Amino acid sequence: MKEIPSVINDNIKNLTSLWKTVGIPLDSYIKTPEFEYCKIKDSDWPNRLWFTKDVKQKDIDLVKEIVKSGNLTIPYWNTKSKNEDALFLKNDFELKFKQVAMYLKPKVCFEIENEIEIKRIYKKSEMKLWVDLYPKSFSYKISESILVNTNKDIHYYLVYRNNRPIGTAILFQTNNIVGVHGVGVVPEMRKRGFAAQIMKSLINVAIINNMDYVMLQASDMGRNVYAKLGFKELFEIKNYVAR
Repeated sequence: MKEIPSVINDNIKNLTSLWKTVGIPLDSYIKTPEFEYCKIKDSDWPNRLWFTKDVKQKDIDLVKEIVKSGNLTIPYWNTKSKNEDALFLKNDFELKFKQVAMYLKPKVCFEIENEIEIKRIYKKSEMKLWVDLYPKSFSYKISESILVNTNKDIHYYLVYRNNRPIGTAILFQTNNIVGVHGVGVVPEMRKRGFAAQIMKSLINVAIINNMDYVMLQASDMGRNVYAKLGFKELFEIKNYVAR
């Protein structure tokens, strides 16, 4: 399909632009000719270093200390079949987790059950609630300063059931693409179909705003949920950390 190379690039651009958008207002984004990285103080996210060119041994040597001292994760997408990830293993990096990049060309709005409501947040009290709730779903924290400084460019959502907050979500737009990030449901509310309802609500938001595609990066736990909603797989992301 002709659209595939384009949506691969769109998926990567949305993800890396999100990290960059988070880092810039907090003076935590660094760009070099070979790679870029974002390290936020008092936050476990995004804290990523990503290569913008083909990975060479000299580049690995260059980033080793940066990654180790900053406790950064390196996401590697093997979209060119170069098998450069062997360099990471050779140089004492270990695979932390995998994701699958996926996309959807949305067409018709989903019918949403009334059990949940998604609400974009604006108030500082809502931001505090969001950052308190998020680690319950993901076991890592996002600094409140990130939400305060990026709320205009990144849309943060709380998910409610019976007026009780049970989950989170993030929408981030690049061109006519919307990326879905940080969709989580607290453990006691899982396996009840709420994640699928959240995704349907977010897809509807994309349709209402005339987005061409919805992009995401799925964990093993979420990929089947997204596939049932029509998302197609693009490429694998391997996330490495220094030993």
